Amino acid sequence: MKVKKFYRTQREVASVINEIVDDYWVDNLTDEELEKNVTMIYQNNQDKIIKNNDYTTIIKQQCGKNRLAIVSKIIDVNTEEITTP
Repeated sequence: MKVKKFYRTQREVASVINEIVDDYWVDNLTDEELEKNVTMIYQNNQDKIIKNNDYTTIIKQQCGKNRLAIVSKIIDVNTEEITTP
């Protein structure tokens, strides 16, 4: 699966997040690949993923709670690494 850095719409972002997490669940991606892809998408498309410190409605509806739980853990871990001196 080829992952782009930038996406045009929230629906495209949601679709790619779904593909990445689903690939991970069926053992097509390693933990490191999952983290790298989710982090890259989040950093480059943050405005399409988060609004008012929460996931956008479209992201919530398209991805669902289980996938977003994984994304949240990855984002939290990586933002701590970035902000920690």
